[in-house]
Amino acid sequence: MCGIAGLVGLESSRRPGSVRAMVSSLERRGPDAEGLEIWNGATLGHRRLAIFDLTEAGGQPMATRDGKVAVVFNGAIYNFRELRGELQSYHHCFRSNSDTEVLLHGYRQWGIAGLVSRLHGMFAFGLWDSDTGSLHLVRDRLGVKPLYYVQLANGSVGFASSARALRAAGLASELDADAVAEFLEFGYVTENRCIYRGVHKVLPAHIVSWSHGVIRHSQYWAPHTGNNFNAISFDDAVEQTENLLLKAVEMRLFADVPVGALLSGGVDSSLVCWAAARLGGNLTAYTISTPGDPADESDDAIKTAHALGIPHKVLPIHPEQIPGIDELTSAYGEPFACSSGLGMLQLSRAIKPEATVLLTGDGGDDVYLGYPEHKHLWMAQRIAAFIPPTFAKSWYGLRHAALRFSTLRRPAHFLDYATGGLAAFTAAHDGWPKYQREGLLGERLADVQLGQRGMRWSPENGRQVLTDMLVYDREGRFVSEYLTKVDGSTMHYAIEARSPFLDQNIWEFASALPYSVRLQGGRLKAVLRELARRHLGARVAYGRKRGFTIPVQRWLTGAWLDSTREAFRDSLLQQEGWIRSDAALKCLTEATKHKWAPLQLWYIYVLENWLRHEKTAAVTTEPEVKRKAFARAVAS
Repeated sequence: MCGIAGLVGLESSRRPGSVRAMVSSLERRGPDAEGLEIWNGATLGHRRLAIFDLTEAGGQPMATRDGKVAVVFNGAIYNFRELRGELQSYHHCFRSNSDTEVLLHGYRQWGIAGLVSRLHGMFAFGLWDSDTGSLHLVRDRLGVKPLYYVQLANGSVGFASSARALRAAGLASELDADAVAEFLEFGYVTENRCIYRGVHKVLPAHIVSWSHGVIRHSQYWAPHTGNNFNAISFDDAVEQTENLLLKAVEMRLFADVPVGALLSGGVDSSLVCWAAARLGGNLTAYTISTPGDPADESDDAIKTAHALGIPHKVLPIHPEQIPGIDELTSAYGEPFACSSGLGMLQLSRAIKPEATVLLTGDGGDDVYLGYPEHKHLWMAQRIAAFIPPTFAKSWYGLRHAALRFSTLRRPAHFLDYATGGLAAFTAAHDGWPKYQREGLLGERLADVQLGQRGMRWSPENGRQVLTDMLVYDREGRFVSEYLTKVDGSTMHYAIEARSPFLDQNIWEFASALPYSVRLQGGRLKAVLRELARRHLGARVAYGRKRGFTIPVQRWLTGAWLDSTREAFRDSLLQQEGWIRSDAALKCLTEATKHKWAPLQLWYIYVLENWLRHEKTAAVTTEPEVKRKAFARAVAS
């Protein structure tokens, strides 16, 4: 788990300073060591968080003995021992015990496509081949690890683990209006955009290959997108899930540093801890306690740890210890307004002295269908099969009247989903329209159109609304919010987070299960609940789903009211034409009457503070000015 950076295609005299600037900005992702190497045509840089082979032999950039192939790598290859053994049978000689070296020999043996198809893990890496003058940028199947790149006007390419690193090298500066609009709509920037104009993200399960100024993209994997099993019993699904989970946890227990596990009172993290205990894993479970908070789960976690017989520590955290907005903006290279990110930062800070690798339960809800909207859309999809097209047209004319009555809103939304499909589901989110109604948008956003709000309503789409939503969600909120939250907060404190439920074999299996199995008996994530019932009991299996809530919408009108007002009055967003301060202040004044601010004000507050953070970093770092001048010269 590390930070990576590189620049290819420029003459060698210009590359090291830029890559060194990127590497420096990634220090928190890899506090253990720094490396930078220069080739004829490429410079690669690395910040290391040592997990496997803690010696210098595991350092990066890492190259083959002849120096012609080199790599910088972020993540973990869980099957690297098996790949290493296979490569040794082909007479490859290894100099380290790290997972990184498998990438070099695997590339030599199988080529980039053959290598990537064999990798089992979470990863982002840049691999330079001097013989062919080519660079391969690769991201893992689900997008657990981030990877950004930018192509300059002269054809050269820079890449890094964060957009902020590219900016530190002067390779990015101007904000992208469409990305700003996406952030204001969702509270994050999707994988199809970056907050900086001209910067791109390597998409999950993609390879971006560069050679002599030409870039090519290829996708190497995709999960199932619907009901692909004709017949499988519920019991078989539970048993196969158990086997896959045990294998996934076993892979993730290997490390040359202390391994811990996050244990809440819920199903997913409890199952991960059960699997670790079943496998005899040497780890400690950690529970964040919020004394006096109704959402506190420490009592349930204590009972689970005691039943499993695993070491357990409760880390009490009080509300006044919640990280503030400054930590949120410094931890994420793009603006990021997921409020639970504050909680993850708090958790990571508390656990760092205890463990360097942390197992989590992330991903179980997403692939086994654990969110309320999964059940709602499944019901709507089944209803849609019986609705004639003529009814849908009639309903479109009646829906606005029905939505005026609170008692009719819930059934009205079901009919929307059944007759309109994914377009109706996305339209139910009142984001961008609220900015427009409240007059919050500045002139630079006045004409921006969000593609996510331009989908077509149709009865045909209603018949596959859950299927479409799962694809839309996996490509959007899942990777851009959920995975980004965990990576940004844990890496800010140099912790490697590993989630067994993000295992590719689990996703390939579970994403193909019929909805009737995953939601058997109308229960959310029924397969995992049954697995928990068998091994942990009814208390865990059927317990109330809770979460570590961060009441930022209340704080904006309370504890953070003065700072929010000041931010809106002296606003960089206003000065640069993104947001109208007078409208934001008016909306804030109205919100204080209810002691609860709309999410849109929270998003504006985060964006304002993030922009100030970036501007301050640019002004106070003298080399930044030089790097920006260098980038302009390259572009011209």
